[in-house]
Amino acid sequence: MDSKRVGIIALLHESNTFISRQTTMEHFRENMLLQGEPVRERLAHTHHEIGGFFEGLAREHVEAVPIFAARAVPYGAIPLEAFDELLAIMFESLEAAGKLDGILVAPHGATVCDAHRDADGHWLAELRQRVGQSMPIIGTLDAHANLSRQMIEATDALVAYRSNPHLDQRARGLEAATLMAQTLRGELRPMQAAAYPAVAINIERQLTSEPHLVPLYDLADRMLQQPGVLSNSILLGFPYADVEEMGSSAIVVTDDDRALAVTLAQQLGDYLSTHREDFAGNLISIDEAMARATALSGPVCLLDMGDNAGGGSPADGTHLIHAIAQSGLSSALVCLYDPASVAQAVAAGVGARLEMRVGGKTDALHGEPYVGEFNVLGIYDGKFVEHETRHGGFTHCDQGETAVVRTDRGLTVMLTSRRMPPFSLQQLISCEIEPRRFQVLVAKGVNAPVAAYAPVCPHLIRVNTPGCTTADMTTLDFKHRRRPMFPFEK
Repeated sequence: MDSKRVGIIALLHESNTFISRQTTMEHFRENMLLQGEPVRERLAHTHHEIGGFFEGLAREHVEAVPIFAARAVPYGAIPLEAFDELLAIMFESLEAAGKLDGILVAPHGATVCDAHRDADGHWLAELRQRVGQSMPIIGTLDAHANLSRQMIEATDALVAYRSNPHLDQRARGLEAATLMAQTLRGELRPMQAAAYPAVAINIERQLTSEPHLVPLYDLADRMLQQPGVLSNSILLGFPYADVEEMGSSAIVVTDDDRALAVTLAQQLGDYLSTHREDFAGNLISIDEAMARATALSGPVCLLDMGDNAGGGSPADGTHLIHAIAQSGLSSALVCLYDPASVAQAVAAGVGARLEMRVGGKTDALHGEPYVGEFNVLGIYDGKFVEHETRHGGFTHCDQGETAVVRTDRGLTVMLTSRRMPPFSLQQLISCEIEPRRFQVLVAKGVNAPVAAYAPVCPHLIRVNTPGCTTADMTTLDFKHRRRPMFPFEK
């Protein structure tokens, strides 16, 4: 029998519709925009789900055909022109791939385009139309997907990450590839169903190892022991995309038993509805966080929830740097995206002393620039490698030219020329920063940085800072979400 050929397609973006800036083709080009074999070269050995696709297909003696992989760091919605260009490249690459027996896909699940608010559902539906109903399409989803019916209808099976921080991405890719091989051999016929409870889980409540979520995942794990159940997934949702699908959901995939899939998916959805009060946020103010941070033994990691770079924020928010300066702390580190300040430090050179206005350059929502006298400690290329499994699944990272500066009072600021979510301590170590020497480290995230920062920080405090990723989602101006929905309507 001829070897089966399975294509691999990925389009990954988490789109924040509450920031005015948009995600352009340049953002994809500077992060990842690949066709053909470079997909394999870049991703096969990573902790990413695409690495799991390649491993799983190789184990099952199925030929992997890399087609297209694009990713941009979370930011604003994608304009139609850029989205059309991405899809044109995707489908041209598909045409060039030759005859295929199946396709493994990696959508994020929270991508928004100006003209296609359910952008992932849109491109998956177009893919289905192009390849026909008989070809299996199986894929992965980020746990923060805002699941749509269109995504479910366009695919045979979708498998979401089971951990946040996302440490199981490669394992989920391996699971999807194994499911594909079994489907192609005729050993099973996947059927999926989804439930959409009217519950939006607060971002502060989305750490999967915490007590309010563990029983839900235990229930899902017990379901997997039932005959005929192939997979199940819990989608925590992405609250910063103003789309109809925003909120939590659940998927169950069975072997040729749609009724069972519907029943079990509804059980997971009912759990979310019944326990909805457990998923409302526990919000800590800046003042309270600072009081705790100065009293605890360090390092203390302050998680800047309102300027969550992994959720699409500008990453130049200054609310916490101002609070740190006012507190008199003599040992603190903050990272800011600020290309202009990087250029200023580079022009002055290492060892120079200069007045700088750092951060706060995107909009007033994220704070005013912090003004101070800084000494330039170092200039770096911003490239680093993370060998451990960390949120995001990528190993090679580039935050652009980077400057490290410090005030006389010990406030250290790492300035980057590209936005970089704080998923890896190598981001700091590569710039000669020793995390353990600080009393306070500010990480612009909520749960994703935990895997990196918990090993060196005895205390992590999630801070309810203002911004386009504010933890208090009830303050955001939603126009498209479902109604009623908890916590907006009790």
